[in-house]
Amino acid sequence: MLIVGRIGKPHGIRGEVTVEVRTDEPEARFAPGSVLRTEPGAVPPPQPAVAPGAVYRVPEALTVESARWHQGRLLVAFEGVLDRDVAEALRGTLLGVDSADVAPPEDPEEFHDHQLVGLSVVTPTGERLGEVARIDHAPASDLLVLRRPEGKTALIPFVRAIVPEVDLAGGRVVVDPPGGLLDL
Repeated sequence: MLIVGRIGKPHGIRGEVTVEVRTDEPEARFAPGSVLRTEPGAVPPPQPAVAPGAVYRVPEALTVESARWHQGRLLVAFEGVLDRDVAEALRGTLLGVDSADVAPPEDPEEFHDHQLVGLSVVTPTGERLGEVARIDHAPASDLLVLRRPEGKTALIPFVRAIVPEVDLAGGRVVVDPPGGLLDL
């Protein structure tokens, strides 16, 4: 699954939510009628009761009813989410699309997260450092989360100076870390 967003706080009383966008194509991903999968096992904060004695369960998929930009934030209304209490129950839910339905990027220097996860990470001399566990999207740059053989993790800025080569066909990422980066 390719993560395209994360539901934030409710906006207003009619069920709209803010969405932290994690895609370069928000207009396409959050177009009315788009069906977004919810991250399996994503557990939002304590869920309010939608009726006496009932607890709201995050569905496996949500359908976009409308989306609009407001003060630099994407506001989305989903079908069936009609009030603030249900919108609050969705807070923290990850939204995604099936990675098989996503065309590969046209730019050879652009990659989807699911293409990188699981690749072997090696130095320019071929020394194996571990494998890509996930990608963290930080404000300054994306970070490769490296799972080291001894079980530790390391964060590697995904910039050309440190990651000179990504070989999808060969199943590897070449990393030339500056001294001490993997010791943090």
